[in-house]
Amino acid sequence: MRTVAETGSTNADMIALAATGLEEGVWLRAERQTEGRGRQGRAWVSPPGNLYASTIVRVRPSDPPPATLALVVAVALEEAVGAYLPGKATLKWPNDLLIDGAKLSGVLLERAGSAVVIGVGVNLAHHPTDTDRVATSLAAHNVAIDPADFIETLAEAFARWVERWRGEGIDVVRRRWVACAHPAGTPLTARLPDGSTVDGLFEGLDAEGALILRLADGTRRVIHAGDVFLL
Repeated sequence: MRTVAETGSTNADMIALAATGLEEGVWLRAERQTEGRGRQGRAWVSPPGNLYASTIVRVRPSDPPPATLALVVAVALEEAVGAYLPGKATLKWPNDLLIDGAKLSGVLLERAGSAVVIGVGVNLAHHPTDTDRVATSLAAHNVAIDPADFIETLAEAFARWVERWRGEGIDVVRRRWVACAHPAGTPLTARLPDGSTVDGLFEGLDAEGALILRLADGTRRVIHAGDVFLL
């Protein structure tokens, strides 16, 4: 575990460290980020008290598809949060953690040669109130946890789920993800990379972790990339 008081982005730092041969399993945590990033280049506001951390997974030829690490980190996050707030958090595809429909955390995966850099932000003490998505924090649910303690819980859960991902395959992760998600039949809208939207009912994940929506005409649509919102 490495900790710094401030950096631009833990993901950017880990991309640089990955190029030097940094071993898998090391985590970098910052007390504060000045250039935090979310998916699709969104800024991630980073006040002290929340978790800002990144790690790497060295991809092996026998591993499941690297993109499915999004599901691995999602189930690890749900497990870590559940250690402090049992039974409250649910998953939304691909890796958002929600409490009562409000976003608690975010994940950013970036490829760096043979490594996948995985950045995690969790609203422990603070949450934004001026975003297009409703957010929350553990503090808002009367849970006080130091980021240094939370990262230890998360790192242990993530290492265990990576081991299962490698040893048992993606299906064990997919089943856990579905068990932690909103119920089947939940109305969702998917905003696709081309700007179009698709509305449908949640029908689980396919064998490789893509989102399955049941459309109004009864057909199924598989979503491989996009932003998903609860309706």
